[in-house]
Amino acid sequence: MKALVLTSTSNIEMKDVPVPALSPGKALVKIKAVALNRRDEWIREGKYPNIKTGMVMGSDGAGVVEAVHNEEHKEWVGKEVVINPNIDWGPNSEVQSSRYTILGMPNDGTFAEYVAVPVDRLHHVPFHLDLLQAAALPLGGLTAFRALFNKGELQTGQNVLISGFGGGVAQFAFLFAKAAGANVYVTSGSDEKLEKAMKMGAKGGYNYKKQSTYEDLWKTKGGFDLIIDSAGGDQINTYIKMLRSGGKIVFYGATNGRPSNIDFYRMFWHQLSVIGTTMGSDQEFSEMLTFIGKHQIRPLVDSIRPFSKLAESFQDVTKPNKVGKIVFQV
Repeated sequence: MKALVLTSTSNIEMKDVPVPALSPGKALVKIKAVALNRRDEWIREGKYPNIKTGMVMGSDGAGVVEAVHNEEHKEWVGKEVVINPNIDWGPNSEVQSSRYTILGMPNDGTFAEYVAVPVDRLHHVPFHLDLLQAAALPLGGLTAFRALFNKGELQTGQNVLISGFGGGVAQFAFLFAKAAGANVYVTSGSDEKLEKAMKMGAKGGYNYKKQSTYEDLWKTKGGFDLIIDSAGGDQINTYIKMLRSGGKIVFYGATNGRPSNIDFYRMFWHQLSVIGTTMGSDQEFSEMLTFIGKHQIRPLVDSIRPFSKLAESFQDVTKPNKVGKIVFQV
């Protein structure tokens, strides 16, 4: 079968590899669609822990179950599935275990024509989605769902700001918050992306390359109950000023690095919280799919490309004009 393999540091290659053999408790999934994440690019660049060369990459995938090892699992054969990429989250829903990893590194992942995964990683595709759309869900959708509802404790009618609209997690946070009845605002460095968000129902959009304080927002509209961010850096203090008393900043990344200082005075006086999060538990993955089905949410797909173009598309995952996920038909 064809699979995208990390052959050495910074080098990926589409190679012929054996179809994985089934062991007890596992299912063989014929992959029909996969999607790129920034995690994949970070692994290619060597910026991720526990990297092993020779591994099949990829965490997002959907397909059809072709075979199972155990007879009691035979009802899965022929079913369309989306794969939960969590491995060993552990018993504590609030934090992952020390054994936790994600499909695609250091274990073989979804960027292949076939993948063997434990049966408990399989979930039925939400009824309103096709396999290409379902493949866009796992990493970005799960991270956004946990950030909003577990860590952010989002409530209907709250004011929410999503930074970096257009990215994988940010687009799901936008879609989920809007479906939950929040007043959703976004930031982006692209006026084109902001215009798209406004057409999709955003209450306001702010270009961080043109506006550094958003004073018109936090002074005239009452500020935010929740801010979802992936960048970190010194903009954290701008966000702290924009929060209502008791508000929360939930961040799932720090692409801008550490802030040079933090406004602790405003934080303690206004009872503010800055909360870190990443991925989500198996229970949250199931809850996310139920939420998506209930509200018939469709992920934003930037483009659909042939599987043969996967390696050369890594360079596009961080392009500033991208909105939504890059999906590949296998």
